[in-house]
Amino acid sequence: MSIIKLHDLNFTPFISEKELSEIVSSLVKKVSMDLDPNEIPIFIGILNGSFLFAADFIRKYTHNCEVSFVKLSSYQGTSSTDVVHELIGINEDITGRTIVILEDIIDTGTTLHKIYDSFKNKNIKQLKIATLFFKPDVYRKELPINYIGKNIEDKFIVGYGLDYNGLGRNLPAVYQLTTETN
Repeated sequence: MSIIKLHDLNFTPFISEKELSEIVSSLVKKVSMDLDPNEIPIFIGILNGSFLFAADFIRKYTHNCEVSFVKLSSYQGTSSTDVVHELIGINEDITGRTIVILEDIIDTGTTLHKIYDSFKNKNIKQLKIATLFFKPDVYRKELPINYIGKNIEDKFIVGYGLDYNGLGRNLPAVYQLTTETN
């Protein structure tokens, strides 16, 4: 892996495909141990960023489950905003069900707060959050995160579903913003 350029910014290798696979496997193992194997949870991916993570997670989960997605947006360029837009919601009946949110990255917690608000009056059995990446230094909420794949510094990353202004989602590894050039 070498430095890549997306639009006007350079990114350096940060997390390999192999390490990503190991992180996802570890998360699946933790969730599987925590959930009743006779229950059918609904895994909800947060689009667009979590689509690769959600796909890999679901493929590795060996029990019955359902899958859905919601589309939320809180980023402009490389910065998280304090405004979350819900673009697509859930259509399934979730009453009395266990919901596991699959999030690509949690930084300030603004999107997570919107997710909790969306489910608090839905009469669900339980809500659990699994995030691939977590930025503890900038997290500003008091909401529980049940499963964390990897804690990372507050640096902008792309790849494996994460983008910079639409580019980089298709990268199989994760890259970090850098000031280095090719």
